[in-house]
Amino acid sequence: MAETIDTIDAEENSAAEVEGAAEETARKGGVDDDVLVKEGDIAGDYLERLLDLLDYDGDIDLDVEAGRAIVSIDGGEDLEKLVGPRGTVLEALQELTRLAVQQETGSRSRLMLDIAGWRADRREELRELGRSTAETVVSSGERVRLQPMSPFERKVVHDAVAAVDGVKSESEGEDPKRRVVIFPA
Repeated sequence: MAETIDTIDAEENSAAEVEGAAEETARKGGVDDDVLVKEGDIAGDYLERLLDLLDYDGDIDLDVEAGRAIVSIDGGEDLEKLVGPRGTVLEALQELTRLAVQQETGSRSRLMLDIAGWRADRREELRELGRSTAETVVSSGERVRLQPMSPFERKVVHDAVAAVDGVKSESEGEDPKRRVVIFPA
């Protein structure tokens, strides 16, 4: 995974290294899709029980992509409540789901959870934000500090900025107020 980011916080760097290693392993054919399918099944069962407890409707879809189990929940009208403001509830549910998978498998999961398409939509918004802000920095020559973001959001922005020539990005501050700064290269 190529990144031209000067500084990334330890969590982003660790996540990027794990993701890069998983993608490399996937390219070499070393990721056992059966293990990822099992993770997805465990997560699906866990989330199905959660939806039943909450009396929410939703269709659970399981997939394997880039060496990672992907679980998405769509179709219910109450699902936005499971996303929360700026995806905070979604992030917490993802971590709880990963812990449920870990409890059953004994291995840490990199499972990705999306609810009501929020994460996919947010990724596109952030790519556009990163690209357009980088282009503004190229033309103005002035650095731009973006609003505080989660590690997931910062990584998407850093990747989008890395695709634009003449700019660099780094993260500054401490969570939860950590933000991306984009500046001329």
